[in-house]
Amino acid sequence: MERLEATSQLQSRLSSLSFSSFPGVTAKQCDNTPPDRLQNTNLSESFTQSKDSMDDTKEDSGRLSEGNEEAPAELALGEGGEENSSAGSCQLSTEMKAQMPPLNPPTTWTSAAVKELKAKLRTEKDSVVTVYRGDIMTVHVPTVPEANKVCWEFATDGYDIGFGIYFDWTPVTSRSITVHISESSDDEDEEEELEGPVGNGDIEKGSKTHTNSNLSEILPVYRQDSHLSVQGGSHEFPGEGTYLLKFDNSYSLWRNKTLYYRVYYSA
Repeated sequence: MERLEATSQLQSRLSSLSFSSFPGVTAKQCDNTPPDRLQNTNLSESFTQSKDSMDDTKEDSGRLSEGNEEAPAELALGEGGEENSSAGSCQLSTEMKAQMPPLNPPTTWTSAAVKELKAKLRTEKDSVVTVYRGDIMTVHVPTVPEANKVCWEFATDGYDIGFGIYFDWTPVTSRSITVHISESSDDEDEEEELEGPVGNGDIEKGSKTHTNSNLSEILPVYRQDSHLSVQGGSHEFPGEGTYLLKFDNSYSLWRNKTLYYRVYYSA
């Protein structure tokens, strides 16, 4: 009886309270309640409503969980997107390289006047050099405004030598023709080279793939019969840049090569 009386008194007090007694309750939250008084509170109904609300929440959560089962796939796609972005940058670099003007093939020729060329070049400074075994000599020839093509002639004593031409599109900073010597890093071939006449179809074993994105191939490195005939040629400037004429003796394990060469411009 005492509990029922206490509950009745509590309900009477609650009924006497107005909205102003609960400043945290907004009008939107209480649209379904009487404007001046709070409805009587039924604890059992509140407990039932709360339980139903919790069940609805669990059901919604279960649906969200089921919907998120595909989330890892989306995440994987996102990770793949990053990889594709990296691949896209590589593709962009390839596209930039593809935008370079196409290179025309060089004009090449041979001559039997080997003795005459050697005799003439012996009188010129730095026209006779020794390309040591395992070495690659690269002649850097920048383009110049006064000419529109580069020309070359060379011959060797006794044995052939590899020769190829590349073009570096990097803007010219110096108009000087320079020579660079580098050693081959190819140690895979431990057999002695087969000296003697070799056709142009025999590509140099010491040739390397160029990773410089500004470098274009004009003539791949092939062994030339420069000990039998003069090897000559020319190439029209494709634009501003630097020619790389490579004399490749990297395939030779025992023999140095005496090289007679000249490089000049033509209008």
